[in-house]
Amino acid sequence: MTETQPVPPPVRPRHSPSKPLSELLDRFGDERSVRPEGEAEIELHGITLNSATVEPGDLFVALPGATQHGARFAAAARDAGAVAVITDGAGLEQAAASGLPVVVREELRASLGEIAAWLFDTAASPVTLFGVTGTNGKTSVAHMLEAILEQMGLKAGLSSTAERHFDGEKLVSGLTTPETVDLHSLIARWTECGTDAAAVEVSAQSLSRHRVDGVVFDVAGFTNLTHDHLDDYGDMQTYLDAKKPLFQPDRARRGVVCLDTPPSAELVASAGIPLTTITSLPGVEADWRVEVTGQSARGVSFTLTRASDGWSVSSLVTAIGAHMALNAGLAIAMISAAGYPDEQLAAAVASGIVAYLPGRAERVSGERGPNVFVDFGHSADAFEKTLAAVRAVTPPPGRVIMLFGADGDRDKLKRPAMSRAAVDGADLVIVTDHHPRFEDPDAIRATLVAAAKEHAAAVKPDVEVIEVAGPEKAIRVAVSKAEPGDSILWAGPGHQNYRDIRGVHVKYSAREQARQALREAGWAD
Repeated sequence: MTETQPVPPPVRPRHSPSKPLSELLDRFGDERSVRPEGEAEIELHGITLNSATVEPGDLFVALPGATQHGARFAAAARDAGAVAVITDGAGLEQAAASGLPVVVREELRASLGEIAAWLFDTAASPVTLFGVTGTNGKTSVAHMLEAILEQMGLKAGLSSTAERHFDGEKLVSGLTTPETVDLHSLIARWTECGTDAAAVEVSAQSLSRHRVDGVVFDVAGFTNLTHDHLDDYGDMQTYLDAKKPLFQPDRARRGVVCLDTPPSAELVASAGIPLTTITSLPGVEADWRVEVTGQSARGVSFTLTRASDGWSVSSLVTAIGAHMALNAGLAIAMISAAGYPDEQLAAAVASGIVAYLPGRAERVSGERGPNVFVDFGHSADAFEKTLAAVRAVTPPPGRVIMLFGADGDRDKLKRPAMSRAAVDGADLVIVTDHHPRFEDPDAIRATLVAAAKEHAAAVKPDVEVIEVAGPEKAIRVAVSKAEPGDSILWAGPGHQNYRDIRGVHVKYSAREQARQALREAGWAD
């Protein structure tokens, strides 16, 4: 079955804001704006960038796009109930043709944070905001923050790559970080429903593209920086530079930085806010240290110690891998940096951190047969860490089977490194398809297979590399080659419920495919 994935609707406050159009025009419009008679009587009750999500009373934001200008949809926005349009000079004529009042603002995207903050009064929100950035681990840290805060007795919110959580509700996410206006709307909803604190995943792209403008996080956290997204940023320095603004006073009040990847030192040196640091590496000085004390297929236990006074807390997290202990330690250190009492924090995590991490080394197998883990990781660093975690919970003579593909139309330079990491960490490597998008899936697999076989021949000739077109067949091949005591890591799809094939989102769940493959092989849940 193929279908176009619907855009998840923005989270709105139950009680809409109300601001006069005249104030918007005075504060943000220029002399070209089309001002209606009786403008002071027109009230704005919301804001959206998508004509398909317009509600009555909305301000429709018409931005220039890659192929067409958003002002083209002003009439559709009007018909759905929009009461005004805000656009740039290039969109003025089309926007005015809708008959709606038009606010003209150049560099509009860069102004949306200020506009949304004004409309939703988010600067006055009492919600304690945690922002997490880095290449890998953002989603895990965000979900752990939410879990710990709730275990502390607080009402928590979440915005991650996987989900948005608010007032007991959950929605599937469309972007790692919501668009600017949607983030401010979500903060307004958190405020309205009495949320004490919330965790937000902050991607490099969200910083570059103004999605977190107008938001000041109480604590910003940094996980790591490794090879990824070079299709957007070109080189690692530019990628790092895109992360740095989160650690300046207009974005955050304080920060916690993990020192386990080399670029963190430059980030610390450039920060304009008070920082604390955390590490799991021996010989590295930091304000916090994480030490793993045990690992199993059910989770990892650890101790976190603060250098300044020796205060420590021991806990465990229901996810596999030493890197998950570091993620949990970062979450605890961020909550501490926000000023919550040590005693409250220690009591909350003493019996463990019960965080559901969708598609992050998620065990989808039952008690019988091989362990099967589905993971969202799609970089060499993520492969290395998760394979090490799977290896640690696969006692000899159990084997580790790695199943993966690569994103089409995305950073091609990282593909050989992904294959090498798979060979280094696994006993059997199966290359299949992921999101081919508009790229030839056969060509993607060929690159991955060639790099894997070349590396295997050089360093691990006993590792077999198999190519299987189609992930539905590939997971069944993996299960057929596994014995009880073996582990299968399926990296890439994670929590996602579709595959992107030539611009069409095909309904798909790796978790359900894996469970079905196990059932077909006789390994009942």
